[in-house]
Amino acid sequence: MDLNAIPLELDAQMFLRLLIAVVLGALVGYERERAGKPAGVRTHGMVSLGAALFAVVSLHGFGHVGDPARVAAQIVTGIGFLGAGAILHQRGSVHGPTMAASLWVTAAIGLAVGVGMMLMSLTTALLVFLLLRFGPRLGLKSDSHESTKQLSGE
Repeated sequence: MDLNAIPLELDAQMFLRLLIAVVLGALVGYERERAGKPAGVRTHGMVSLGAALFAVVSLHGFGHVGDPARVAAQIVTGIGFLGAGAILHQRGSVHGPTMAASLWVTAAIGLAVGVGMMLMSLTTALLVFLLLRFGPRLGLKSDSHESTKQLSGE
């Protein structure tokens, strides 16, 4: 009985994809952690790694039986559920939509790495990092109460 039905060369390629996914996810998480947010390097790294592993397994783990796109669709659904849990509503304000969005896009980065879209993954990770680092933060102004009212629908 062969415990590893995948050729060693393909194993090495898949391992490299997982490594790239965790590094790109950790990059996004670093920026979140640097800003003092609860989901940081470990969370984003694991989300990206998990999405990449699901992608790799769906492409190579079932002997080309089935539709690997179904796994990708389930990653989107699962991360959407995780992100919804990260958004908190408290006393008329909303906390966590950026965290939810960063987890969602980190899963997309991991998925793209898992299927071999390296340039797209690197570009997306860089854009997310730059957006989190330099993008405007609505609600940090003195009228932040008004902007949270708008977000919560009041």
